[in-house]
Amino acid sequence: MKRTPPWLALLVLPLYSSCAQLEVEPEVETARPLLIATWPFGQKATDRALQTMQDGGSALDGIEQGIRLIETLSSDGSVGLGGRPNAAGYPQLDACIMNGPDHDAGSVAGLEGIVHPITAARRVMDSTRHVMLVGEGARWFALEQGLETIDVSDLPAKKEAWVTRELDPGAPGAAERGHDTITVLALDASGDLAGGCSTSGAGGKLPGRVGDSPILGAALYVDNEVGAAGATGLGENVMRHCASMAIVELMRGGASPQEACEEVIHRIAASDPLGYDLSICFIAIDKRGRFGAAASNQQFPYALTQPGSSEVLKVDAVTPREL
Repeated sequence: MKRTPPWLALLVLPLYSSCAQLEVEPEVETARPLLIATWPFGQKATDRALQTMQDGGSALDGIEQGIRLIETLSSDGSVGLGGRPNAAGYPQLDACIMNGPDHDAGSVAGLEGIVHPITAARRVMDSTRHVMLVGEGARWFALEQGLETIDVSDLPAKKEAWVTRELDPGAPGAAERGHDTITVLALDASGDLAGGCSTSGAGGKLPGRVGDSPILGAALYVDNEVGAAGATGLGENVMRHCASMAIVELMRGGASPQEACEEVIHRIAASDPLGYDLSICFIAIDKRGRFGAAASNQQFPYALTQPGSSEVLKVDAVTPREL
């Protein structure tokens, strides 16, 4: 019988051992469904989403119902019609939703008077061949879909007043800065992912300003083969860098959700004149049920919910790299 040369055995054994180690590497044991959301008020959303899913709803149903609750509560004055108004004195809402299994998505921006923009975004996804609707067209579509609205008869006068007066950066509302978006990500028992995002935007914003919240790849991105990521904070500093998609792509390359969130902040800070003074935060989850969160220059509390457990966790700002 032919014997294996000793030198070949020395090469094969380490290779076999390495492969064996990879094969037996334990998976992360995480109870599912698993939900993660921005900010402490996000816990209300993740709890509602979990209940929806346990009652037989899909991950997408859970996302929608969880965010609808926050829109109703207008949590932190930055979500829903109770959020901080724009500089002309009325709220304009943004939202998006994305489904992992079919990579489908819907989005609305600059939406006026509609109580649940997250549902409007889902209707765009489910009932049209489009991905995004904005402004008057988005409102018309939402009304055609029978979505709940408030009286907007006072808006023409407010818009006219804005058009005819000289733009005053010091006008009431302009100094109010609110950008605590609700973003929720879900991993269901089957390993499918979904996510959603909703906001009233920065307080005192120019009418027509759209931040990152309805922009796929910026505030939200879901890839069912890899994971999902979402953002909150100053939208301009997120959307210019397609941050959520960048996080997902880093996870595709092998980074954990925590590593990916932190790395994207470092990358943005390295090229942005603001450095780390970005006021942005991220959350992420992968197919294995691992999760992570990171913040540029503040402590960031976020919600994590799974069967038998619901808590608010905190992460400190990333440690800056030398720029």
